[in-house]
Amino acid sequence: MTISVNIRKKMGDFFLDVNFEAGNEVLALLGSSGCGKSMTLKCVAGVLKPDEGRIVLDGRVLFDSREGINLPPQERGVGLLFQNYALFPNMTVAGNILSVLRKERGERRREKLATLLEKFYLQGLESHYPSQLSGGQQQRVALARILASDPALVMLDEPLSALDTYLRWQLETELLRLLEQFEGTTLYVSHNRNEVYRICRKVCVMHQGMSEPVCGVSDLFEKPGTLSAALLSGCKNYSRIERLSPRTVSAQDWGVELTCGDDVPEDSRYIGVRAHYLKIVEGPGENTFACKVQRKAEDVFETILMVRPGTNGSGRANSNLRIELPKDAVQDIREGDDLWVTVRPGDVMPLRK
Repeated sequence: MTISVNIRKKMGDFFLDVNFEAGNEVLALLGSSGCGKSMTLKCVAGVLKPDEGRIVLDGRVLFDSREGINLPPQERGVGLLFQNYALFPNMTVAGNILSVLRKERGERRREKLATLLEKFYLQGLESHYPSQLSGGQQQRVALARILASDPALVMLDEPLSALDTYLRWQLETELLRLLEQFEGTTLYVSHNRNEVYRICRKVCVMHQGMSEPVCGVSDLFEKPGTLSAALLSGCKNYSRIERLSPRTVSAQDWGVELTCGDDVPEDSRYIGVRAHYLKIVEGPGENTFACKVQRKAEDVFETILMVRPGTNGSGRANSNLRIELPKDAVQDIREGDDLWVTVRPGDVMPLRK
């Protein structure tokens, strides 16, 4: 199964422009709130009509603005799971699942219901209403209802976002098991990078309605490519740059010069350094600069230092750097202390705008 999406849509001042493909895999659409992730899913599902473009699912054209094709939702063969699961409150578990089995009749209908109840561990809950179910049970009913129609594509819109940490972990484990059994394409919308890293293998970053090229999840964290991708992947330190040589940049917001591990692309406008890549050392060296500790904060399992770089021939810093270190590594450090901080060239990430 494959899905190809290349669409544009304008709603008020917001403009959506997305272009991506996915095969038999779980592809994440990762972005901050309001970037167009949910709108994209609604366009694929047929709930919203794009202004232009094309959507093709496993060789079937679902939407083509030039050809005037716009299949209704019930003919698209896709399943969309909303974050609140959208179960019918006045229907039982069995009723919710059977609501999409209108074409099945008699024994075949009962057999399919029984199979889904067993597959999703819902036996004994057939007569329960959604209000009588736990969050995990509701999720399983919603997924069973989607898969009852044998979709070629499953789309999950922030399915874990409304849950507390402990319950989210339980449901994520169940969700992983179910997705592994699904022989089709899954689009997984989230703004949670850790969730995406655990569940998905590929990711399409979205920023202000625009999609970036699909990449592997590991690539997003190791070489994000753009500032928006770096921020979404958890990078907390970034600076505008001036490219001084193929591998040397002036970090304008930190007032330091840094060497990169690879050649810096000419269209790079920023660099990013992850907080746990910065280390404290005894004295000067390559990619090492003096800093003053502005703030020290204790997190659950580590200590966070906010430091201000000193001058290094490139002007004074106007932005702090965040360093995350094990607690025992910074026990003797106090606010106001002067430190030498270093980063390996290979850990400096050039970024496009």
